[in-house]
Amino acid sequence: LKARFDETRNVGWVRRLEEAGAAVVYGVVGLKNHAKVGLVLRREADGLRRYVHVSTGNYNATTARFYTDLGLFTTDEEIGADVHDLFNQLTGSSRAPSGSFRRLAVAPETLLPWLLGCIAREAAHARAGRPARIRAKLNGLADSEVIRALYDASRAGVSIDLVVRGLCTLRPGLPGHSERIRVLSRLGRFLEHARVYHFGNGGAEEYYIGSADWRPRNLRRRIEVVAPVADPDARAALDRLLESELSDPEAWRLRADGGYELMSS
Repeated sequence: LKARFDETRNVGWVRRLEEAGAAVVYGVVGLKNHAKVGLVLRREADGLRRYVHVSTGNYNATTARFYTDLGLFTTDEEIGADVHDLFNQLTGSSRAPSGSFRRLAVAPETLLPWLLGCIAREAAHARAGRPARIRAKLNGLADSEVIRALYDASRAGVSIDLVVRGLCTLRPGLPGHSERIRVLSRLGRFLEHARVYHFGNGGAEEYYIGSADWRPRNLRRRIEVVAPVADPDARAALDRLLESELSDPEAWRLRADGGYELMSS
């Protein structure tokens, strides 16, 4: 109901769903629900099974035609239990989702501390001489606490490559500060909308997708969900995606002065 420019349309859909017998929950007061998560609970021969979809994009047939997004479809038991718990909280409480999720990072309670912990862990790996790298694909980067953590990681020796489509208040390439940080932006036929995080983790690499950009509104004032990707083929696909975008000659590189220059120039 709080999606900009779609409020009237969404109210219409709510009425149609309620008339059809669906239970519609309007969300937590004071927080925008920006997570894109679906759960199907199915009775099968061996018992109940949860099917979960975690997406970077909206369930919107119009934007799906010109946004680029990613989705994870899984029967992982822990992710399924987390999403089930999340829906129970969203439908049965007036407060933001909280508690201990097994595999998910959920804003506004757990996502920011988890993200800062992942960045600090990469810095610790770098200081110990272990493989340390951060790659991320985002719509925006403007959270000052996250940016300070990235600067600290860069100074510790972490290689940081970011694809940020829009707003970015981090400054890469500052001597003694962010020499190891590179920021690119890509503009093309479709709107880049996916969010992907990759952490080198001393060689035990981790990949995540979800709905959250690294901006204050996403990390502190919205309900967001980020989920791990464990399947080897899916992880390889995310790696190829990140590497292809980071090597795109038509991408724009952010300079230390805040301007952009074409990679191929």
